[in-house]
Amino acid sequence: MKYTVLGAGAMGLRYGVLLQQAGYDVDFVDTWEPQVNTIREQNGVYVSRDGQNKQLVPVNIYFPEEYQGDPDVLIVFTKQYGLADMLERCSRFFNDRQYVVSCMNGMDHIEKLNEYFAKEKVLGGTALIGTVLNGPGDVDFIGKKGAGSMNIANETEKPDEMTHKIVDEFQSANLNPNLTTNFLGTLMAKVVFNSVINTLCTMFEIRMGEYIQSPVAEKLGRQLVDEAFDVCERAGITLLNTRDEEMESIRFVSEVGNPLHFPSMYQDMSKNRPTEVDYINGYIYELGTKYNYEAKTHDFLRNLVHLAEFSKRFDVEAFVNSVVADDKQTVAESN
Repeated sequence: MKYTVLGAGAMGLRYGVLLQQAGYDVDFVDTWEPQVNTIREQNGVYVSRDGQNKQLVPVNIYFPEEYQGDPDVLIVFTKQYGLADMLERCSRFFNDRQYVVSCMNGMDHIEKLNEYFAKEKVLGGTALIGTVLNGPGDVDFIGKKGAGSMNIANETEKPDEMTHKIVDEFQSANLNPNLTTNFLGTLMAKVVFNSVINTLCTMFEIRMGEYIQSPVAEKLGRQLVDEAFDVCERAGITLLNTRDEEMESIRFVSEVGNPLHFPSMYQDMSKNRPTEVDYINGYIYELGTKYNYEAKTHDFLRNLVHLAEFSKRFDVEAFVNSVVADDKQTVAESN
């Protein structure tokens, strides 16, 4: 089948490059000019694995307005806050034959996809696959070949022939998909995972392997997991894991799967991009309030992340100069 990846960031490149290397026809569409222009100038994207063996992989990349392809499957990997714009700019090449797969972090993307695609054609997924975009045209796949896994489910929870074909091709590309028939439970499982790992590692600028070795990692993780499960139980969402299994997943991925990985939220924060915390911890909190439950720890962490974002953008020098000037003015007036 022919695939078109909307969003050629870290994860979009990983899915697209692995599918291309497995023999499938893949195009990339992106709106970030430095990414598109750099990949074109160097005739491909540089791909390394755990920082080693960097190689140039030829890829086809386009801006939305110039793309002329007719894919069978669209793979969507934008940031949550940029999805609406991406879909609007790409909508001219959408049709009712296409399927769409999205393994984006957080929640709020399915409703936007449903504005363009019928529920029968929407597959939601969660990717436990670490990838880092070092810069335009330069991506690092974290973990050994074949590392990582994903869960995927139809929005209708009724897998059809096309769904099984997509899963088979993802498997041949070493994406290790697990097909489920629990749509919301599948999506929320990753939200819960990210609400612990992404947020805490970002706040303290540490790798996943560093976090899990902390003597308070278990207590912090358990508090966040318990709140998230309390919310899901009230919302009638059955998660893929039990509370204990979710904690074990956090431990395993942090200790064994991707111990050297900085989560995507940290990557956004370090590059002064907006984080997706409102779609992760914030989503859990807001969902809980609909059922008269306050996930206060998630709300507290969301606000801490926003404070950290603010502090990184804050112009300290201008602030100090302003205060000094005001003090001088006050002294002058008093004299």
